[in-house]
Amino acid sequence: MMTGNAFFEIAQILGLAALLGVLGQKLRQPLIIMFLVTGILAGPACFGIIESYEEIELLAHIGIALLLFIVGLKLDLNLVRTTGPVALATGLGQIVFTSVAGFGIAMAFGFDFISSAYVAVALTFSSTIIIVKLLSDKKEVDSLHGQIAIGFLIVQDIAAIVALVALTTFDLQSAQEGSLLVASLLIAAKGIGFLGAIGLLMRFVLPHLLKRLAYSQEMLILFAITWAVFLGAFGELLGFSKEVGAFLAGISLASSEYRDSIGSRLTSLRDFLLLFFFIDLGARLDWASVGIHLNASMVFSVFVLIGNPIIVLVIMGFMGYRARTGFMAGLTVAQISEFSLIVAALGMSLGHISKETMGLITLVGVVTIFFSTYMILYSHKLYRLMASPLKIFERKKPYREDAAGIDQDLSSVDVILVGLGNYGSGLAEQLLGRRKIVVGVDFDPGVLEKWRSRNVSVWYGDIDDPDLLEQLPLKKAQWVVSTVRTRELNLAFLKELHANGFKGKIAFTATSEEEAKGYEKAGAHVVFRPFKDAAEQAADSLTQAMDMLPENIDWPIAFREIRISSGSVFAGRAVKNIPIRSETYVTILAVSRAGRIHYEPGPDFKIYPGDRLVIMGPPGELKKAESLLNRLQDQQPHENLERFAIAEVLIAEGSEMVGRNLAELRFRQKYGVTVVGIRRNDEKIGAPGPKDKLQSGDHLVLIGTSSKIESITQSGSL
Repeated sequence: MMTGNAFFEIAQILGLAALLGVLGQKLRQPLIIMFLVTGILAGPACFGIIESYEEIELLAHIGIALLLFIVGLKLDLNLVRTTGPVALATGLGQIVFTSVAGFGIAMAFGFDFISSAYVAVALTFSSTIIIVKLLSDKKEVDSLHGQIAIGFLIVQDIAAIVALVALTTFDLQSAQEGSLLVASLLIAAKGIGFLGAIGLLMRFVLPHLLKRLAYSQEMLILFAITWAVFLGAFGELLGFSKEVGAFLAGISLASSEYRDSIGSRLTSLRDFLLLFFFIDLGARLDWASVGIHLNASMVFSVFVLIGNPIIVLVIMGFMGYRARTGFMAGLTVAQISEFSLIVAALGMSLGHISKETMGLITLVGVVTIFFSTYMILYSHKLYRLMASPLKIFERKKPYREDAAGIDQDLSSVDVILVGLGNYGSGLAEQLLGRRKIVVGVDFDPGVLEKWRSRNVSVWYGDIDDPDLLEQLPLKKAQWVVSTVRTRELNLAFLKELHANGFKGKIAFTATSEEEAKGYEKAGAHVVFRPFKDAAEQAADSLTQAMDMLPENIDWPIAFREIRISSGSVFAGRAVKNIPIRSETYVTILAVSRAGRIHYEPGPDFKIYPGDRLVIMGPPGELKKAESLLNRLQDQQPHENLERFAIAEVLIAEGSEMVGRNLAELRFRQKYGVTVVGIRRNDEKIGAPGPKDKLQSGDHLVLIGTSSKIESITQSGSL
């Protein structure tokens, strides 16, 4: 083997990680677990591949900085107002509970006072890095429980920094009175100065700098990485941690219009570098030093895995949150963090604890990280199994989440829309524009706040929540529409709807044709295909624009191709009745309809929904013209709207219809409805043909508009 060659060493580690990653995928195991196993196998306890600990640790620290930077980048500061109190209460409550109980357990196992104190402190902190990684993978960072969890993890990180400051200024043999107070005041002053400097940069420097850098995507991303690592390093230099510095770096760019672009480009790099964090964590487990306290480590692990989630459940339940939210947030504290290992290592270097105690804390860390990873990844299934007993942690009225609830005075609901992301929000906009009554459901508090400010009834909920349907006005709703793009969740949701006796129509959103067929087979009435539909519209637009849009000309005018929406007030009107020229100085050059292009449409040419228009005019007026052409009709709810209805009508004895077939009767032309079936005694004739003769006592199954059906059924028979 090429001893001392760090590059070759990392190549071996990556190869081992890739092999175990593939094995993990085959066995459906979380990659985090496989990376921990990689570290254990590559460490001194097994193959002994790892020798360049410093290089691996450096890569791990950069990955940690990028992870916390991206979290800060996506942080909505408006949520601090709503989640701040519960995050503070839960974070401090969990710290107090875990440290006191952990100290008592350690003393019961015979540890001395100082060792018990270190074990208690180590058990207190949960891993921000692992939790954020798992929540990101599950796309739950923006959920209510995700935001609360990140909030109290930040509280824990601040407490960890205070603990580190206390340890570095405390000496058992010679503790000078007042040194801890002085150090605490100093760190507070540094923190205020640090925040103040970042605030000034956010206000006066960063917006202008980012605007200049945005001309080059490469420079923008390079600056983002530099900013994250630099503030991480500066934060550590001030006596905080690199995690806090990187997190603040992300917050400083969170209000920038470039944050989504930066975040999406850094995700892959973050995931690659975090691989080394988990490998480093597994490699540092010293198996020789854990045997003496093996029983104690198992007890401590069970305590962290069960006790920490329970205290979070209790606090959040008391504060008015639902048991499900408390359970999901509580699972995120069911492990100890890298801070715990740092505190323990510092205690061992100061001579406060033994190598065996350090090994115990490390083993508890690996065990709790291992099991809590599964608990978090399968949190929804766990809650389904434990939903009933967990209700004891919930108030009779969980007012914190009821405050985001539905207007129960609604007499009827057109659509319950589950999922208010980009596609769901667009669908909601279109439905509201058509004066439909919409109830929205989402688990992102920021999204709910936006819609609530527009007086739209919304509900905090997750499609996977078994209690969700109990809260929704299903009996008043005509449609339930899911824009969630997870097949398993949608099919389970469909079963729950049927189990709850929902009688309305159901629509799902499919990402593929195979998925769409699965939904239709399961009983969905409508399946949206956003990618296929968008691609078709884009192809139509591009194809027609190739023929209709003229070449660029050196003149202060511009061209735009637009599509007339179905709800446009000008749909069905002639060009002469559309005030586009008088109001915007814009001209309609051509209209594309059903593959045919109509150039220079005359004043009597009518515009219909779906038409594509090429308009020409001053650049600043084109957007105004598009808004004018697609102005929605100001109609009342359900105005001029007739629904289809189905009814059975008896052919009475002596009716003129007896002995004649549907063709002779010209049934559809005469009555304006369609015969879809005949019930004759115990026989059911589906889709009767024009030559089927009617008999006395037949029941005709008719379908047509409600007014036509009503006019036929008033007499009771034909």
